[in-house]
Amino acid sequence: IKKQQQDVLGFLEANKIEFEEKDIAANEENRKWMRENVPEDSRPASGNPLPPRLFNDSRYLGDYEAFFEARENNAVYAFLGLTAPPGSKVGVYISHKQP
Repeated sequence: IKKQQQDVLGFLEANKIEFEEKDIAANEENRKWMRENVPEDSRPASGNPLPPRLFNDSRYLGDYEAFFEARENNAVYAFLGLTAPPGSKVGVYISHKQP
C-alpha cells in the first residue's frame, strides 16, 4: 500500500498537480468518509476498501490499478478529470485500429 501511495504522490508532485492527501490511518473521520464515498461496485468482496483511492472533490475516480492503467495509457489527466497542460505528454489517450 505504501509503495502505491508513494507512486501516486510522486506522479502528482512531479507533474505539479495540486492535491490534498487525507490520512485514513490516523484520522477516523477521513477513514469513514473514504469508506462511504467508494461506490459499492468498487469495494472488495470482503473488508473495507484499501488506499490509495483517488477522488476529484467527492467524485470517486478509482483505485491504484485504475490510476496505473491511466498512466500507462497516457490518460492520467482525463482520469483525474483535469485538462492536460499545453505540450504535455500526459494527455488524452486515443485508441485506434490499424488499417
